[in-house]
Amino acid sequence: MLAAGVLMLAASVTAAAGLKIGYVDTGRLLEEAPQARAATEQLKREFAPREEEMIVIQNELKALEDRLARDGAVMSESERKRMSVDILAKKREFRRKQEEFREDINLRRNDAIGTLQELIKQAIEKVGREGKFDLILYEGIAFANPDLDITDIVLKGLSEIEKSSSSTP
Repeated sequence: MLAAGVLMLAASVTAAAGLKIGYVDTGRLLEEAPQARAATEQLKREFAPREEEMIVIQNELKALEDRLARDGAVMSESERKRMSVDILAKKREFRRKQEEFREDINLRRNDAIGTLQELIKQAIEKVGREGKFDLILYEGIAFANPDLDITDIVLKGLSEIEKSSSSTP
């Protein structure tokens, strides 16, 4: 009840003051910005060789396990034991490499997101100045009237930033 009163008061103050307010959909920006798409493609290219390596190791492990299951009964005890130890060692190595891979990709993704967030901040500030906005909300919005959504304008600004940075030698 008190919250409703506060919201009504805030709405009347906003209307009386003629404030220009907008909000930006963070999720959409992180999906649709040209810089986000470029960063995603860069990460895919950068980590593709390691991902392929992980698939090769996984296939080798599967082949060893299949061979042990298929031929284990006809193998000598020492050969079976040696193969089991090899499989265990390869599994450990695979898990270690898998964990390193995840950590590396997460670090790079976080770096890319940080860079993109800085560009988004610049684009929002530019839109705010040029559009004469009094307030632009960016993160942590529980509800906003769709009429206040200026995400498309910010995306346009990000596209302009992308064009100007790609045309710079």
